[in-house]
Amino acid sequence: MTDDKTDTPETAAVDITKSSAEEAPAIDLTKSEADETSEAAPAAETQRRGGLGAVVALAVVSVVAVLLAAAAGYFGWQAWSTRDADRARTESVQTAKDSTVALLSYKAETVDKDLGAARDRLTGSFLDAYTQLVNNVVIPGAKEKKISAVAQVPAAASVSVSPKGEHAVVLLFVNQTVVMGTDPPTNTTSSVRVTLDKVGGRWLISGFDPV
Repeated sequence: MTDDKTDTPETAAVDITKSSAEEAPAIDLTKSEADETSEAAPAAETQRRGGLGAVVALAVVSVVAVLLAAAAGYFGWQAWSTRDADRARTESVQTAKDSTVALLSYKAETVDKDLGAARDRLTGSFLDAYTQLVNNVVIPGAKEKKISAVAQVPAAASVSVSPKGEHAVVLLFVNQTVVMGTDPPTNTTSSVRVTLDKVGGRWLISGFDPV
């Protein structure tokens, strides 16, 4: 009887120890969660850095887009300015040639009409000076002495054009043949610096200076 009573507590003690051992997996679970938490921290940091990197990349792309747009606008404007200047040079040179021929060419029989039409190609103070000259000198002399003249422009070159294409200077080489009555023709050669202004969409001569 005594032996049986002694065995019972020992057996119970063993059972308790076994139960404690069986609870060990619960401790392992706690360690596993801690490990998961440790692994999650770098992942969160990586995600945060990735988000920051995306924001920086977007900002860089935006800046590059703005710079490209600005560059495209500048080169577009530059190309437009170049085309505009080239067109102004071409137009002013052609106008200078045509208008000079009109100013210096006339027949004795039609001098009023010829030189009157030429006035439409002029502007500013030069228009006034030319009008006075032809009315007081050229037309009366052409009628009285039967003078006719023919002008040609064998060469022309653009000297300058304003940035906005509204003012130009052209250098011309002019040949003029003058016939007085029944006398032999007289040939003269000269160089002229022609100044032009664009008025109402038309190139008009505002200066005519021998050089």
